[in-house]
Amino acid sequence: MSHVPQIKIPATYMRGGTSKGVFFSLTDLPEAAQVSGAARDSILLRVIGSPDPYGQQIDGMGGATSSTSKTVILAKSEQVDHDVDYLFGQVAINKAFVDWSGNCGNLTAAVGAFAISKGLVDADRIPENGICTVRIWQKNIQKTIIAHVPMTNGEVQETGDFELDGVTFPAAEVVIEFMDPADGEGSMFPTGNVVDDLEVPGIGTFKATMINAGIPTIFMNAADIGYTGTELQKDINSDADALARFETMRAYGAVKMGLIKDIAEAVERQHTPKIAFVAPATDYQASSGKQIASNDIDVCVRALSMGKLHHAMMGTASVAIATAAAVSGSLVNLAAGGVERDSVTFGHPSGTLRVGAAAALVDGEWTATKAVMSRSARVIMEGNVRVPGDTF
Repeated sequence: MSHVPQIKIPATYMRGGTSKGVFFSLTDLPEAAQVSGAARDSILLRVIGSPDPYGQQIDGMGGATSSTSKTVILAKSEQVDHDVDYLFGQVAINKAFVDWSGNCGNLTAAVGAFAISKGLVDADRIPENGICTVRIWQKNIQKTIIAHVPMTNGEVQETGDFELDGVTFPAAEVVIEFMDPADGEGSMFPTGNVVDDLEVPGIGTFKATMINAGIPTIFMNAADIGYTGTELQKDINSDADALARFETMRAYGAVKMGLIKDIAEAVERQHTPKIAFVAPATDYQASSGKQIASNDIDVCVRALSMGKLHHAMMGTASVAIATAAAVSGSLVNLAAGGVERDSVTFGHPSGTLRVGAAAALVDGEWTATKAVMSRSARVIMEGNVRVPGDTF
């Protein structure tokens, strides 16, 4: 009996923000996977170790959470005034499915460093020392992102003293600017309302702010759905009934936002929209044991990703939080005190995060110009990842 040998694909395993993913240069992928389609998806699924009915991704690079089941493909940009094209694939854990419907804001922090190290940024744009401004074209959502990457002696500086709640060790700070983060093809509020009544048959009707900024997100009041806004992962993820309710609410919200036509389609669109719940600032203990004081934050926010409560906060959802907080009358703005603001500090399960955002009402429509946050990133391992030769 003959066996097909494994093939080697150059890859880099990186942490960006509070996520980890496998990064590829487009031209290093097998030819069949250099275009979108079944071959590309099959390779990425096998790299990560999905689908895994055990939910552990033991036979791949995934870490059995939405934060660690991620892939990135980068190429020299085809867009004018951009350095790198960034394509993100969220890999399902127990299903043979790669979701290409949105961005990963956390891994964005690693895109600039990878692009510099792989020669995707022109040499004359890279300072020997200082900050390299990397212009990123996010292909999933067709948006510009600017990463400010520190350089030391001609190399990306990865070590530093910047601390990010949800990440154990300090590293160098990478400032990320999400330009024009709202959906360019429609209203930032797809329903036309800052607050809607979201009817979820069999569960109830709830106030909801549904926004498309950073990533499509449905915000609800924690108290309306029986929570305090200070929950940790164990409080939600161990409750199968609660997770099922959240998924049902997410599905009906996706229909109301116009992202899908029927709730049955939500199973094939797990990455977007996100669902989150908010509450006024409250004292609580983060998952690390760190005490979070109510006077150190503006609002408490908890968000689910790929069907589970996130251990910290997704970067793109952070953009949605900050943008919504800047919009008078949104549920996030009201939970944060109902005042005008151009930044928000929110509490999440691992600690706190400050994000700046600007929003304005123009001709009756809310628009967002930019959202800014700090993250960090580093290479964990680089070399080759192997997959069986008959994977695609």
